[in-house]
Amino acid sequence: MLATAPVGRIVHTRHALPAVLPVNFGLHDDGAVLVCTSAASELARAVDGAVVAFEADEVDAIAHSGWSVVVTGTASLITDPAHHRRVLRKGPSSWVPWPKEVFIRIEPELVTGREFVGGRSLYGLGSCF
Repeated sequence: MLATAPVGRIVHTRHALPAVLPVNFGLHDDGAVLVCTSAASELARAVDGAVVAFEADEVDAIAHSGWSVVVTGTASLITDPAHHRRVLRKGPSSWVPWPKEVFIRIEPELVTGREFVGGRSLYGLGSCF
């Protein structure tokens, strides 16, 4: 399901408070979430080595259906030049071009999700959507 979503949200800690940023993303061949951002961004500095959550979803408010997937894991900047070149060719591109871009890799340590069809939960925990 994640592969079909164009945008997700990265959840991290900013000044000891939760911060949520919408980002475009891609999936690495091994299932890791990849985000491209500015090397000088606060996001790149804040998440390197930190445990973060990444969420993407699709909702149809009229049909009362949709899905949500949350990936929790450690985020790291891709610093190996060869790995960076490979991801640059196949990974997501930033919607806002930066002079120097970096890739954030979120290693999936816990993946949870839920799907709703017609107002009833098919998978995961029920929720007031």
